[in-house]
Amino acid sequence: MTEKRTALYDEHTKLGASFTDFGGWQMPLKYSSELAEHHAVRNSAGLFDLSHMGEVWVTGPEAAAFLDYALVGKISAMAVGKAKYSLICTEDGGIIDDLITYRRPAADTAGDGTDRFLVVPNAGNADVVAAALAERAAGFNVRVDDASAATSLIAVQGPRAQELLLRLVPAAQHGLVTELKYYAAVEVPFLVGGAGQELLLARTGYTGEDGFEIFVANDDASALWQALAAIAEDGELTPAGLASRDSLRLEAGMPLYGNELSLQGDPFAAGLGPVVALSKEGDFVGKAALAAKKEAGAGSTAGRRLVGLKGLGRRAGRAHYPVLKDGKTVGEVTSGQPSPTLGYPIAMAYVDVEFTRAGTALDIDLRGKAEPFVVVDLPFYKRAT
Repeated sequence: MTEKRTALYDEHTKLGASFTDFGGWQMPLKYSSELAEHHAVRNSAGLFDLSHMGEVWVTGPEAAAFLDYALVGKISAMAVGKAKYSLICTEDGGIIDDLITYRRPAADTAGDGTDRFLVVPNAGNADVVAAALAERAAGFNVRVDDASAATSLIAVQGPRAQELLLRLVPAAQHGLVTELKYYAAVEVPFLVGGAGQELLLARTGYTGEDGFEIFVANDDASALWQALAAIAEDGELTPAGLASRDSLRLEAGMPLYGNELSLQGDPFAAGLGPVVALSKEGDFVGKAALAAKKEAGAGSTAGRRLVGLKGLGRRAGRAHYPVLKDGKTVGEVTSGQPSPTLGYPIAMAYVDVEFTRAGTALDIDLRGKAEPFVVVDLPFYKRAT
């Protein structure tokens, strides 16, 4: 399989990045210290290349109705300019991917009721999601266009993200940024290359901090990356790789596909029940199976559910390590590592329902040695607002 590189690969190389394969893409794992990059996002701001993510446009008079059918959420209820977290599932209720959908203004003035939505799947699932949407579009008056190969995505995340972005936006348009709510998006003119270029700016992210994601054409991605780096003083904006992104999202209790979510997974066991709109009008792919899963899980003491685990010692659990109660296996870690922000080990794990109450003492089998942990509510970290 040929490795894929983002349009910003050369920028990462100049910065001395260490690369790793992620979903078939060569992505920066870290530039210097993953710990320093993590703290930079928590305390100032980090600059991320997310161009391995997918971008699929869904347009047409029946776009909203189609996405109500294709995804588990009620996409038609979204206002223009808003974003929504959702899932795309199989007929049997397995999770193909978790994704974000942005509702954009109509593309034309033809009066045909044309709607526009941007669906953003995860890197390793982008092709699968695009294919699934195209297949499910049969019978709907919609068009599905996979723009992933032509689109880059750059994120600025951290408490100083807004302050820094405003340095690249004309003063008269600052309100577009400062008034943008969480899980919303707007076209913003950015001063890149001596001219104003309108780009889609979303107040979304995967770090637990305030932050923004900017969609830009591949040909313009390097200029935007360089402009962002140039407007920041030393220490204000730190390039950050996948290692820090993973520790940040774990602290924020955000699931990662392939760890907490999978085709064998259950949205309700993963704590994503509110995402599944079983009451919306009409059928959607996986509805019957998901309704059955919800009914089977309601009040049941069988099965496992996703919990947070706080380490009482110094050693961290890792993915696939067994979770124990009195020496008996009662679960499995999905993600785990030391928390740079909190100073103790944290993990997410699927655990037998009877042991999921906060305060329950459990152990993680760390290669033959039981290390004490306690069940805690997610997220582990929540920024001050």
